[in-house]
Amino acid sequence: MTVRHILIDDENPLHRELPIYRAGKVGSVKLSDSEYRVYDSLDIEAQSYAALFHYGVIEALNALPFISESNNGLDSWDEAFLASASIGAMLGIIDSCIETIGRKSPERIMLGWQDDPERIAYWREIDPAKTLGFLRQLREFAASAAANGCDLEFIL
Repeated sequence: MTVRHILIDDENPLHRELPIYRAGKVGSVKLSDSEYRVYDSLDIEAQSYAALFHYGVIEALNALPFISESNNGLDSWDEAFLASASIGAMLGIIDSCIETIGRKSPERIMLGWQDDPERIAYWREIDPAKTLGFLRQLREFAASAAANGCDLEFIL
């Protein structure tokens, strides 16, 4: 049986509507606030989202004490919080990931597949240079949040 391969194109509105298309956001919040308020936010666009999982960044960050409703820590399709006191450790993990990813080459990764109504494999190109740029932004964002006494909210 033939499998159709689809390379995700962020500019294609039909691709952005696929359930396999994922992006996220990191917010600067204060868990001690009496009402929910986002002080600042950083978008995680789809290429970086996939790369964070592919390169093991999310897995490495799960060494930290994330708070989530599912108790899965930092995970896809979930919301998780990281207290300001743990952001310093997060920065160290990001630095280690930056060093590792810096030695990678661009590649295609399979995001998922379906068998019905037809067999389709969904792929995405990831670029380590673009991922490094995002990780540096995330590092700066997290350091700023910590300096302002904020916690982090990850919406994946």
